[in-house]
Parts: sequence; structure tokens; C-alpha cells
Amino acid sequence: MKFTTIEKTWRRRPVLMLFLAFLTGGFSVQYFSAEITAEDARSSAKIMGLEFTDAEIDSLLPALEGFREDYISLRKKELPNSVSPALYFNPLPPDFVTPTEQNAVSFSDPGEVKLPADRSELAFYTVRQLAALLKSQQITSTELTKFFIERLKAYDPTLHCVITITEEKALQQAAKADAEIQAGNYRGLLHGIPYGAKDLLAAEGYKTTWGAMPYKEQQLDYDATVVQKLEEAGAVLTAKLTMGALAMGDVWYGERTRNPWDPESGSSGSSAGSASAVAAGLLPFAIGTETLGSIVSPSTVCGTTGLRPTYGRVSRHGAMALSWSMDKIGPICRSAEDCAVVFQAIAGPDGKDLSVTDYPFNYQADYPANRKLKVGYDQAAFERDYGFKEQDQASLKVLEDLGYELVPIELPEMPDIGFLLSVEAAAAFDELTRSGQDELLVRQTRNAWPNLFRRARFVPAVEYIQANRVRTQLVADMAKVFEEVDLYVHPSWASRSLRITNYTGHPCVVLPNGFQENGRPTSISFTGKLYDEGTIVGVAQAYQNATEFEDQHPALKD
Repeated sequence: MKFTTIEKTWRRRPVLMLFLAFLTGGFSVQYFSAEITAEDARSSAKIMGLEFTDAEIDSLLPALEGFREDYISLRKKELPNSVSPALYFNPLPPDFVTPTEQNAVSFSDPGEVKLPADRSELAFYTVRQLAALLKSQQITSTELTKFFIERLKAYDPTLHCVITITEEKALQQAAKADAEIQAGNYRGLLHGIPYGAKDLLAAEGYKTTWGAMPYKEQQLDYDATVVQKLEEAGAVLTAKLTMGALAMGDVWYGERTRNPWDPESGSSGSSAGSASAVAAGLLPFAIGTETLGSIVSPSTVCGTTGLRPTYGRVSRHGAMALSWSMDKIGPICRSAEDCAVVFQAIAGPDGKDLSVTDYPFNYQADYPANRKLKVGYDQAAFERDYGFKEQDQASLKVLEDLGYELVPIELPEMPDIGFLLSVEAAAAFDELTRSGQDELLVRQTRNAWPNLFRRARFVPAVEYIQANRVRTQLVADMAKVFEEVDLYVHPSWASRSLRITNYTGHPCVVLPNGFQENGRPTSISFTGKLYDEGTIVGVAQAYQNATEFEDQHPALKD
């Protein structure tokens, strides 16, 4: 509710308007001068599901006045989005044995890779195939970067997946990569490979818009840690990619990001541009983020392979904060093994994001194939009637044929604690709500951010803490699930796993496993133990080696 509306209704509904002002901070401080009454306290308690006696309320009132003064004082302190709370989420259950042994990481040999006569085929080469061409100097990074820049320019008018093509920086980084490779200073598989970053990651010299009109011209003059680490690996930042405004959906301030398989539909989100660009062959890989499905969902819709790492694996320094206890950064690629290549480069602490841990990443290309792994499956979810059931049942058969032991599992029950995300997001964008600039966001529906931010003001701090205590129990319950299996497979959308594990911090790989009748992709997901990305990526790659879904691509019109 904005200032003008409040002004009109103040005289008619004084108690309600005072109450809204007290809880939401949605208008000018001048209204805070009104006295808080017993009726205000009674109404507030009612919303919380509580009831106090007259004597109890009488005792409360002086403290409520004091709280209000504290809130006013607190709001005078500038708190940019980059400042995190003093409390950090820890995904570790009791008695968790932290991994310590780092083995040699090995990736599969792509075989003899030749530069295709039709260079348009490069659009859908994997990172490892492109790396082979660059290392053997069959093509330069400059040539490859220009190739992908041309594709971005050609198809973005249809897909609306790009916010900024970082052409100047890209060509400088590509030229540097070429000089190093020609001098024999090869950095590894990402050296000279173009990529795109979701536009919530800061890149010096370019706008970082967060997909939202209030931040359309925002420029953060430093590099996010992920961008910095990829530069150290030799990767070439080629584009800042679209995202749903403030990391929700696929609608941003300029348009709606489109699905390359069906440009009349959206690409889902919020890593909308990252999935769309990779699926369309506009970039070999991209960086996305997930808080509650933002890698899994667009990867499902666009047919890409995405890795959502364990919470605390990748530094979020320089990334827009939506939920400090849930935000995660991960790669969106053409294959599971490409995800492993990128993840190895971006994982690990930087001394700036204090939630990040330093645990080993163990991936060997043939590791899962040489082990008799127990693969759990979310039995209740697979037995339901849902859209991708036929494709998912076929996926279970593939896993059986690969020699994995399928073990039925039951995921723990969880009360709806979704308000956790809304509360943290409302805190992250507190100024947006109080200033009224939330009106500038394109989406203004009941379930869009402006209303969710206001709604979150009505969540008591006690319930927020209680919900986090429920997370502690949930983490312990999930540890029991993994006592029986090495990992588990589940429907990407039709399982409770996506919601549960975004609260517990477990890693997940999502990959294409078929197509619907309308020609759009479907997906399946693998979830693993904390910090065991190597196993789930390995099983996902073994699945992809046995199928060909990731090799099929949308037919784009010039």
C-alpha cells in the first residue's frame, strides 16, 4: 500500500492503517508519531495466532513504543545488499564426517576432435570438445569468441536472453588466452572458452542490473568471486545474461526470456538467460544461481544440464543476495561432465563469503561406472501421476541397465516454511519496499516480489527462528536417508526433494531425459550427500553416456 492510498484511507480506518505502518514501514516516518493502542496490539497478536489478556497487553504497550523507535533508528543505518546477517546457515547434521581426502580429478578424453567444415556446428560442442580445438590450436579463442558473439546478436532478438554483451572485455580476454596458449602456457579446460554470467554477478566495467528496473543502470566496479575465478581459469566473459527480476521467474525489465524449443513460451527462471543461451548454442556454458529452483527449473524447460552445488561450496561475493541462508551458485552446461569442469574452477573459499567451506571435490570420469552404487528413488513421487512420468520411468530402467541398485526411499515430512525465503528477501530489499520503488518492478501480481516483501513484514521473528529450528531437524532427517543410499533420483518437479534440499543445502544435478508431445524437453534429477558433487555428476554423466537427450538441440530460425 503506497502513500497516496494510505492518505485517502487514513481517516476511515485509523487502527488498520497504523498497524500496517507499524509492521510494514511502507510510508513516511511522520505516521509513526501516532500512539500504539491496545487494539493495535490485539490485532497484531491475532495475525500471529495468539491472544493476550488486557493486563498482558497493557504491559506490552511501552515496549512496543520502544521497539518502534528502535526500528526508526535502525533504518537510518545504510545496509547495502552485500551486507550479510551475523548468523550463518550450517548444513551439517550431527556427527557428520567431513571429507578431507582430495584425489586426482580426471575428465574423460573427448577423443580426436576436428574443426568441423561447417563452423555452425561449434555452437553445440561441449566445453571439452572446444578445449581440445583450442589446445591443439585448430581455432583461436578470438575466433571462437567472435563466433558466439555473432550468435548472441543474431538470436537474442528472439530469445531476449542477453542484458549486455561484454564484447570489449571478451575480445581482450580471448586475445590474452590466445597468446598464452601459443606460448605453451595452457591453463586447463576452460582456457579460452567463452561463457555467460547471470546478471546478478558483478563484472567490473559493466552494468549489473539484477533484472529489475530500479537497478537498470547499477554498476558495481569490481568482479564477483565467481567471475574472478573463471578469469583465472582462462575463461572469457562474453555476456551478462537475463534473469527474472530480483531472481524470480523469467520476466525482467526488458521482456520475458524465451525458451529456444518454443520461443512463444518462457524459459522459466530465475536463471532464465543462462539456460536459454546454453540451450540455443549461444554460449558453451553459463553461470546460474538457485535459491528455490532457479537452476533446476530453467534447465528442465530448456533441456540443459545444471549443477546446484552444496550450500557453501561457491562464494557469493559480488552476487545479489536474495536469501543468505539459501542462495547457491552453479553452472549450466551441455553435459554433466562440463558442469564438473566449471564447478572445479569456481568452488572454494575466498575469505569474503564466510559461509564457504574448503572441502575436496572428487570426480573421476569412470568412478561411478566402476562401483556398485546404491541409488535411491523417491518412490512416492514416481508413483504419482504427473507430466513426465513416462520419461522418468524410462530413466529408472536406464539406471538399472547400468548396474546400479535401485533402493526405494521416503523423504522426510516438512511443514511449509516457505516464508523463510520471503523474510530474508524482504530484508535484502527493505529499502525498495519503504521507498516505494517496488512499484517499478514489472510484475505486480499477488505472488510477485512487491507483495511478497510486504507480506513478509507480518512474519514474527519468533516464527522465523522456529522455522530455522525445523530446518535443523530436517537436516538430521536427510542424513538418515543417506545412511541407506549413495545418492537418489527423483522427478525434477513432481518430488518434494527440490523444496526440501534447497532448505537443507544438498547438491543436485538436473539433466534432460526426453521430450513431451509438444516437443519441449523433460528432465530428471539426482540429489547427493553434502559435498559429494563428484558422485552425482558422475552418475549423471554415466546416464548421459547411455542416452542421447543432451545431444538434441532446438531448431532455431534465423
